[in-house]
Amino acid sequence: QVQLVESGGGLVQAGGSLRLSCTASGRTQGIYTMAWFRQAPGKERDFIASIVWSVGNAYYSDSAKGRFTISRDNAKRTGYLQMNSLQPEDTAVYYCAARGGYFDNYEYWGQGTQVTVSS
Repeated sequence: QVQLVESGGGLVQAGGSLRLSCTASGRTQGIYTMAWFRQAPGKERDFIASIVWSVGNAYYSDSAKGRFTISRDNAKRTGYLQMNSLQPEDTAVYYCAARGGYFDNYEYWGQGTQVTVSS
């Protein structure tokens, strides 16, 4: 089992930045990919970005490219999502997730952290 805990959410003005963290514990050696998703009120959960834990290859949704950066620190067992130029439409609960293989579903999820962007 892998446990994920997010932190770093909060209230920020439009144009501002936040960095979210996701700290993993448990059987972290089994993590193949860590990803970030978000869910706005009344909407489906959307993929933002993912990173291959061992080599650091990163992948982004079209909406995240250029503004968001995913990274990880293997020694700290922590993933990060740096978010710049935030807009009110970025307001959502942000979740980190992990999976054990490329073809696996994301089976491990954090509890989520709220990000609110004011105009």
